[in-house]
Amino acid sequence: MLLRLSEKLGLKTNPVIFFVSAGIIGLFVPASALFNQSMGAFFGGITTWVATYLGWFYILSVTSLLGFLIWIALSRYGAIRLGTDDSRPEYSNLSWFTMLFAAGIGTILMFWGVAEPISHFANPPMDGVEAGTVAAAKQALNITLYHFALHTWTIFAMPGLAIAYFVYRHNLPPRISSIFYPVLGERAFGPIGWGIDVIAVVGTMFGVAVSLGLGTLQVNSGLSYLIGIPNNVGSQLVIISIITAAATVSVALGLDAGIKRLSETNIALAVLLLIFIFVTGPTLLLLQGTVETFGAYLTALVPMAFWNQAFNDTGWQQNWTVFYWAWTISWAPFVGIFVARISRGRTIREFVAGVLLAPVMFSILWFCVFGLSAINIELNQGGGLVEPVKDNVTVALFEFLQHFPLAQFTSGLSILIVVIFFATSADSASLVMDMLSSGDEPNPPARQRVFWALSGGAVAGSLLVLGGFDALQNVITTLGFPFCVLLIFMAFMLVKALREDFAGRPLPTPHQAKK
Repeated sequence: MLLRLSEKLGLKTNPVIFFVSAGIIGLFVPASALFNQSMGAFFGGITTWVATYLGWFYILSVTSLLGFLIWIALSRYGAIRLGTDDSRPEYSNLSWFTMLFAAGIGTILMFWGVAEPISHFANPPMDGVEAGTVAAAKQALNITLYHFALHTWTIFAMPGLAIAYFVYRHNLPPRISSIFYPVLGERAFGPIGWGIDVIAVVGTMFGVAVSLGLGTLQVNSGLSYLIGIPNNVGSQLVIISIITAAATVSVALGLDAGIKRLSETNIALAVLLLIFIFVTGPTLLLLQGTVETFGAYLTALVPMAFWNQAFNDTGWQQNWTVFYWAWTISWAPFVGIFVARISRGRTIREFVAGVLLAPVMFSILWFCVFGLSAINIELNQGGGLVEPVKDNVTVALFEFLQHFPLAQFTSGLSILIVVIFFATSADSASLVMDMLSSGDEPNPPARQRVFWALSGGAVAGSLLVLGGFDALQNVITTLGFPFCVLLIFMAFMLVKALREDFAGRPLPTPHQAKK
């Protein structure tokens, strides 16, 4: 029946994955509007349980995967190419790097560049540090980099590497289920594999919707700050509609004409904003502080990577680290497939080094420039950021820019950067969700990608109606756990296949790989 419906609609997709995923997503949108209080309480309860009893698992898993990626890059497997032995990268290093930001952390930089360091500076989570002091500033920057540097990109790199290996080395379709082919065999192309892919599509949709919702809150706050647009759900739904429309246009243009050009333009604008803050801010402090902060981050990395608040649980881990890991993990299938899509021909060593080191170094630079500048305002310029950020984290960037020249212009530019970052993320996600549901279809109709782009906007709007930031946080913490388990299995599947590959015993050719 689903196959006939798919053919009638002119779709080129796996009908089970597509329609089951679409059905689950379609049920959530009206349910969140009709039963918003009940659903809010439901996800809130699950989030509290997951964070209390399984938060340690998130933290241990992500740290372990970071060690795994470093090991595999340095091992004998590092020279294996993600493709045939004579394949070479399709994109230049610069284009590759900018597109990584289209799918990954570009949105996070704009939202948390000021907000997170100031939040931890005003409320240090670790014992023995007084708020508003130099010690609090150092701890705030360490925690911020812990959240957004190596660990975040580990979560993105793990599925990206596994997917790229199985797709380009073993000719399997670009779906999460392909990673489990060494164990499932042909069953990866049946109900078990379809179930894995449905989970991946639905989780990806919610992860993207959470990010789109956060970006909408920030854009709404910026427009309210600049021109007095009401900061309410009505305005946010209009903003989501505009971002979704931009993503839909980019989807229709395709990867090279759409995502690639938007990504390169937007990273250039973000770098200009970074240079502006560096030049007009406390430049000497930023130079000295970036070097010092990088060293402090490396020194504190191991203790932070295993810190669980075992002896003094204040709930901080639930609201920050566990939420971040769950949020990032929910993006993992989407970012993984997108990063795999643009990484064909690179060696495993090149892939791990590129995905971990290049974006991480840029992220460290970004958070040091914005974070140190914000903390300098508090320590040496009379303050003015702590209270606004405490009241509404989405205004942090715009409050910060008021302390620099051309505040109106830079605030407007920041809004534009945020909109484009979120449009490219929604665009990338639409491409990936179409791949997850259609497999390796060479010419899928554009309306399939348009459907996923429009669905992302609808889910993001529903989450905002459900309860704004708290609802976004609760839903994603709940849904992130199954993907955390999948990431661990991905590492085992990859090692199993690499051992056979290195020994000259490739996986058996799948009979249904292209179906």
